Amino acid sequence: MPQFFFNKRLIVLLVSIILLVTLIGISLKERQKLTWPEQFIKDAVGVVERVLNKPAQAVAGLFQDIEDLKRTYEENKVLKAKLDKYAELSSRVGELTKENEEFRAILGKAQSLRQFDPLHATVIGRNPDKWYDLVSIDKGAQQGVKKDMAVITDKGLIGKVKSVSQFTATVELLSSLNRTNRISAFVQEDTTIFGLIEGYDKNKQALIFTKIPSDAVIKKDQIVVTSGLGGIFPNGLVIGTVIDAKPDEYGLTQTAYVKPAANLNDVNNVIVARRTMLAAQEELR
Repeated sequence: MPQFFFNKRLIVLLVSIILLVTLIGISLKERQKLTWPEQFIKDAVGVVERVLNKPAQAVAGLFQDIEDLKRTYEENKVLKAKLDKYAELSSRVGELTKENEEFRAILGKAQSLRQFDPLHATVIGRNPDKWYDLVSIDKGAQQGVKKDMAVITDKGLIGKVKSVSQFTATVELLSSLNRTNRISAFVQEDTTIFGLIEGYDKNKQALIFTKIPSDAVIKKDQIVVTSGLGGIFPNGLVIGTVIDAKPDEYGLTQTAYVKPAANLNDVNNVIVARRTMLAAQEELR
């Protein structure tokens, strides 16, 4: 009995080997038509591939989108940093350009000051509570600054030195409401019209030009300059332009409103007009 089962298993093994070799031979042979088992297996594999292909593509696309989004985020981060740097540089270039223009204009103004030694200075402080009254500059007694010296910008007069320390000074602006803040001035026309700059109208954002003779003809856009009388301010410094005029309540004089030539709200670089020995001698005559 054991010998029979052994022979049977041997026969089955030989038949299997023969079938396997036959199938291999058939599969290697070029044929025009597939057998039905091959067709069944191929169709089944194709169906499974179609079913799994779209989800697989979707998952792969999702990972690709995530990767693209991450890459885009990093690129945007770099571009934003560069844009911020560009904006900072543009702002700095604008500031430097403005300062350069101011220095050029101030240099031209300094060359036009006769009998006065111009000293360049920079505004270093301004109290919001006294915005219309005072500013501080970075030049003082050590640089020859003295009380009552005129202070100008490239556009025109802004005020005078009120007090001096060794290395800084305080400038009283034209817009200060101090009663003693007066400037002898005149209208720059064929006929000289004198008056006084005293006071500031915050609503009109204009200086008050008083003591103008009642018969004087004051027109809009006329230029008002310093007269040089009193020795504090050089002659011919531009103060501003007339924007309005009216007679006083008694009709004896006129009052005009003058828009400052210099922007008193934006003062950065200035010139202190230091009096020279020649100018001091002329004041004593």
